[in-house]
Amino acid sequence: MAIPRHKFYSGPAILSYGFRPFFLGAAIYAGIGISIWLQLFTGHIAIPTAMSPVDWHIHEMIYGFLPAVITGFLLTAIPNWTGRLPLQGTPLAILVAVWLAGRLAVFFSGMIGPTAAGVIDCAFLFLVAVAAGREVIAGNNWRNIPPVLILLVFLAGNVIFHIEDDTHAMAGIGTRLGIGAAVMLISLVGGRIVPSFTRNWLARANPGRLPIPLGRFDTGVMAISALALALWVFAPRWQVTAALMLAAAILQAIRLARWAGDRTWRDRLVLILHIGYAFVPIGFLLMAGAILFPQAVPISSGIHAWTVGAVGTMTLAVMTRASLGHTGQPLSADWLTQAIYAFVIAAVALRIAAAFVPEFGLILLHSAAAFWVAAFWGFAIGYGRLLWQSRAASSSPSQSGPKAR
Repeated sequence: MAIPRHKFYSGPAILSYGFRPFFLGAAIYAGIGISIWLQLFTGHIAIPTAMSPVDWHIHEMIYGFLPAVITGFLLTAIPNWTGRLPLQGTPLAILVAVWLAGRLAVFFSGMIGPTAAGVIDCAFLFLVAVAAGREVIAGNNWRNIPPVLILLVFLAGNVIFHIEDDTHAMAGIGTRLGIGAAVMLISLVGGRIVPSFTRNWLARANPGRLPIPLGRFDTGVMAISALALALWVFAPRWQVTAALMLAAAILQAIRLARWAGDRTWRDRLVLILHIGYAFVPIGFLLMAGAILFPQAVPISSGIHAWTVGAVGTMTLAVMTRASLGHTGQPLSADWLTQAIYAFVIAAVALRIAAAFVPEFGLILLHSAAAFWVAAFWGFAIGYGRLLWQSRAASSSPSQSGPKAR
């Protein structure tokens, strides 16, 4: 692992590192997006977007909220991978402004036109991919090129989404490509950080069985998962797709079991990583069931196991841990952090239940949305001060309550 270099920086702390503005912005927007979506879903409001309400909701979660989290993570991780300087100050502010412009452009696309909105929106992922790729290549850090390639898949998915929505009023391939890219990014990054953080904690606090190191088995699991998702993107109802989804579910579950997550109950920061990753095989299993038994297993159950479960839980797990670590706080989950984790787990459980129990769908949807908003706005409120203040001035997100270790 390279040693990151630093330069003197005297500007606002929020622009001193990529995780600060993008984690905070993503958390706030995650709550805003779902709050608006509920009102759209029930017909209480209308917004000036050229997209249908459903497509706006899908797009803003996959290509609005999630890329902000990914960008915050990559702009923080890449200096550690390459030893190069982090993106700070004005260049970082420009990147944040482009992301915000994309959110406004999609929201007002009915006024400015879908083509202009698509160009403005897609500019963000293009710039992030260029910035990340430049740093990885300049640092001769080729082993970390896969996340950049997945960024390019996100970019392609976003372009396709805009084209499909404008021409067919329904973005099927663009939606599935974005979800598939998200699942693969979680599989790739999770495969590194989950066993690594687990090993570090177990070696220090609970000696015994450790995670099995990454090897050919993990490579095989990733390959099968990628193939299953690729087929799902272009042949979502094919029986072969279902077979590969089922194989990926089994292999991903075995992979997770090899990381000794059952021994991490005392450290919530580590445990939540295992819980979040568990929704990857759960999503594969539900998606296989939706293809094979469409009358019994709703396709939305698998989609939301991945999007609310894997994406929502893993992003909060990474955002809380990285925010604590990079602002000089103890790596310990206080009562607020544990509440955030409980809220997002409740959100995914209720959202999956809503797919299976349509007669209670509306109340379950509202409950799931409330817990989702509580989780992400809880992060924004509890961790906002850490992200705004300099490292020296930062204090823990909540000074009261017990801390789990």
